[in-house]
Amino acid sequence: MLSKQVMLTSAMTLACALGIGFYMQASGPGLVIGMAGRTAAADPELPGEPEAAQLQIEKITLTSAPPAAIALKAGSEPAEPDYRASCQMTVKAEAAPMAMVNLFVEASCKPNERLTVHHSGMTFTAALDHSGRFSTLVPALTRTAVFIAETSGGSGAVAVAEVDGLETVERIVLQWTGNSGFEIHAREFGAAYGSAGHVWHGAAGAGQVVRLGDDSQLAPRIAEVYSLPSDTSESGTVSLTAEAEVTDVNCGRDVSAQALQLRSGQLTSRDLVMAMPDCDATGSFLVLNNLVEDLKIASN
Repeated sequence: MLSKQVMLTSAMTLACALGIGFYMQASGPGLVIGMAGRTAAADPELPGEPEAAQLQIEKITLTSAPPAAIALKAGSEPAEPDYRASCQMTVKAEAAPMAMVNLFVEASCKPNERLTVHHSGMTFTAALDHSGRFSTLVPALTRTAVFIAETSGGSGAVAVAEVDGLETVERIVLQWTGNSGFEIHAREFGAAYGSAGHVWHGAAGAGQVVRLGDDSQLAPRIAEVYSLPSDTSESGTVSLTAEAEVTDVNCGRDVSAQALQLRSGQLTSRDLVMAMPDCDATGSFLVLNNLVEDLKIASN
């Protein structure tokens, strides 16, 4: 079994109702309907039928069709209703403290649909709820933060937020596709594993890790973002590692990840592809020390 110390160096169609219209040609002031083939003598119990000239129907009003249908000319087709406004997808982005953005997505006619969010090279997938809504807090990577949201059905929308204080935060993104078992870990100012100052998505310190994405999605895109205020009162080194647990899903396979690093407002990226150990190493961790640079924090 591999241990925690294993290290690697790696770089319409709309359904239309069929309307049946009757076009009646009247002769003179009324419509004359003649009945032939029977006489009063043929059925003595019935009263005698009136002569054709006596049977007149005037001022007919058709009540089986709505007024709009009556106005249609013969041979014309009804206009298709426009559902686009009610199904329009909207995205809203609002700046929040610590260079974060509150993201709101609404597509009421697409409940529970898969949603993919893109922002400056970072991508994650989630799902709209039963009302077609989704919201989350996203760490911004650029001052003018542009967010693109798209559903699996092809709908999309864009939102922009102006973010303050981006230069006062150090930010690291680790992202991957599938159930690769990755995590980002920060050991702040000499902290050991499992002690105060060991920060990951299950524990906070001077900084914090935000996990974006839904693991229950098919081939999910997941991103973990570590953020640390650069004006923290402490000083020293923050050791950053990307760790991958060997699982039944990824053992014996190649897995890939990407790191984005925001330092002093500048964003850089590095890609990683590595071969996971065989399945007899399940439960162990690979610790990648050099996928991202450690942070050097000076006292203020």
